[in-house]
Amino acid sequence: MKKVKDCCYKVVKKTNGSVSCLNILGSEQMEKVKDWNYKVVEKIGQGVFGEVYKCLNLETGKKVAIKMINIQNEPEGVPSYLIAGVSLLKELEHDNIVRLLDVLTSGRYVYLVFEYLDLDLGSFIRKHTATSIRPHIKTILSQILVGLAYYHSHNILHGDLQPSNVLIDLKSKKVKLADFGLTTSFGVPHIEYSYNEVGSPYKAPESRIRSSVYSTPHDVWAVGCIFAEMVSGNPLFPCGKKDHLSLIVRYLEDMINNLFICYWQDLAEQLLGLGLEPPGVELLSQMLYLDPDLRVTANGALLHRYLRHAEDIRIAETVPLKLPSSNKPSFSQKVSEGRF
Repeated sequence: MKKVKDCCYKVVKKTNGSVSCLNILGSEQMEKVKDWNYKVVEKIGQGVFGEVYKCLNLETGKKVAIKMINIQNEPEGVPSYLIAGVSLLKELEHDNIVRLLDVLTSGRYVYLVFEYLDLDLGSFIRKHTATSIRPHIKTILSQILVGLAYYHSHNILHGDLQPSNVLIDLKSKKVKLADFGLTTSFGVPHIEYSYNEVGSPYKAPESRIRSSVYSTPHDVWAVGCIFAEMVSGNPLFPCGKKDHLSLIVRYLEDMINNLFICYWQDLAEQLLGLGLEPPGVELLSQMLYLDPDLRVTANGALLHRYLRHAEDIRIAETVPLKLPSSNKPSFSQKVSEGRF
């Protein structure tokens, strides 16, 4: 049994622009975890970077989630960006972030062992009515933002926020961000790296224009989409990959042609009709600003009056609030000048 070595990398940047070298795996390779006293219970997820299984630690009796990654096509063994991503995950110790417990390797496979939680937010939304979820929205949203503020205060981007990556511990009532993909770190306001999630309904619209750029406002946009979904019970952009891209393009065109205000008024009326308070609509509008430079930060959202009395709000003081500058170019100008 080997453990992946620690690494001091702070910026994850793939030069080949592809993650295809990480092959999707077969469940037979999970038999190896028996050597480490884990028992496979069931498969619970699959993505670009591999498969995730619910397992039982036979020594402690505790459940864990194990992500299995195939590196057979990597000529030099464990790739540097994977080591860097693992190193970043191991740095994250916070009540609202799922912990990486161990990293193991066997041959050409890497196994990431995470703590296991009972339920993901997507399942929670599907199993409950919007009315029954409403009393919990502020608490859930505040904990998501607290976890995200912690990410950003450590110069780390999540990059894959969606309801299935927001987990709920039913016993402690804790909400935790899961990152079964790979985190990336940033040392400057914008960093370019490969982000392969073309069809995600939670991906920020500016990334449609320049998909290689990903920064903290993208994470906030995703939280805004999750917020709206908790209120309505349905995704904000409820369509498939191809349709979603078309919808986002129309969304951008409306904004550029000064028609977005009509779209937003319609959405605001719908959300108010579903019971969202006016301050909540106001916060959501700040999270879904088309111009990422004007989008509220995670900490800024936590300071909003809508969350003033929510439980478990802890501001990450190391994150400065981003105040929009009045002399910044408009979103339309940036698009026309090709600056995204």
